[in-house]
Amino acid sequence: MIAVMALNINGENIDDEIIEAEFRQIKGHFERTLQVACCERDPEFRGMAKDNLVSRALLGQESRRRFPEVTADDVTARLTKLIDEAGGEEQFYMNIGMVVKDEALVRDNVAGGVRLDKTLNEIYAPEPVPSDADLRACYQANLKHYMTEEQIKASHITKNLQGAKSRQDVYQTMRDIRIELLAGADFDKLAEQHRADEQQQIDLGWFKRGEFMEEFETIAFSMNEGEISPVFNTQLGFHICRLTGRKPPVARPFDEVKEDVQTRFIEEYRDQKFNAFLEELKAAAKIEDTDPEEGANCGH
Repeated sequence: MIAVMALNINGENIDDEIIEAEFRQIKGHFERTLQVACCERDPEFRGMAKDNLVSRALLGQESRRRFPEVTADDVTARLTKLIDEAGGEEQFYMNIGMVVKDEALVRDNVAGGVRLDKTLNEIYAPEPVPSDADLRACYQANLKHYMTEEQIKASHITKNLQGAKSRQDVYQTMRDIRIELLAGADFDKLAEQHRADEQQQIDLGWFKRGEFMEEFETIAFSMNEGEISPVFNTQLGFHICRLTGRKPPVARPFDEVKEDVQTRFIEEYRDQKFNAFLEELKAAAKIEDTDPEEGANCGH
């Protein structure tokens, strides 16, 4: 089968198979994060795929123009770093999908990364040295990134199925306990009466998301302080939860996060320079798209 040349960027052809692979990768990412169902956003994803490929081609072309030759030492240093980060040569080749090791091809690809790094270093230079006022302004503008995590405090009554006649019997017992609680019974006293053993915790203390089972946290974090939960189920059994405290997120002090703010300041500067540079390349480029517009196609 002859590949169709769907994109031409300054004379460099990108065939439809490459576009399709990029499209599938983007669509798969959005499907995995539950942001899309089937084909509703396929035209958008295909546009994103083409834009990604155009950007990569232009960056590669400009890097080769600026740095047509790179030293073998630079390539070796970058390749060694990539292998170390992957946890070894075998894992590195597995990560890049290369079944049979082809060092010449890998070094050629890595040389492209070296050229791009050198090009970006030129674009970013000289990087600014932010003042304290600059950092405080960045801190205020990005305050949502410097908040503490929400915490809650909860107590619970729990019963597992060990030794029970049936699942329904345990569930009914927990329903009866909840009826007592809603009628005003003391939560801690009932919890003590129904505790399986001394090791079973009643007061769970303060905790953040990710410290307990997701099913438990979904209920607990959705409750108001003082509220009694419905009877709910996890792999450990049936539960009734009472929320006894909540600490909302608050901003961490500037001095505590100053280093993170400085990192963000530089990253934002680099993003602005990179995006402006890329737009300049696109504006000057000759880009031909011969790929016809497609309707929704639900084939997988």
